[in-house]
Amino acid sequence: MNKQIAQELKIFTEVVCKRYSFKDRENNFNNETFKIQEIIPTSDHTATVIYEKNTLKRAAFFFYYIPRQKKWHYFVPTDSHINGMNCFSNQKIEVERHNYKHNFN
Repeated sequence: MNKQIAQELKIFTEVVCKRYSFKDRENNFNNETFKIQEIIPTSDHTATVIYEKNTLKRAAFFFYYIPRQKKWHYFVPTDSHINGMNCFSNQKIEVERHNYKHNFN
């Protein structure tokens, strides 16, 4: 991850932290506040961010950078999302395997 993108990630994770810490946020039934526990880069354009809540529970957010937009995005993946992406990973490899030979036509 290059320095500029990493710095933008850090700033955006703080914005998200404040956003999720609003006491009157929708679905914030326990009036939880969040703090950044750790930012874990997982590729040039992705990161896992672990937030710790004032209840001492944690939440894992998936952050991804869209180069064309020059902007970070995020979502909180469910187990279903993670299982689906594991399957997607296998299919992506098969697509790359298929496409490789077409680079020499």
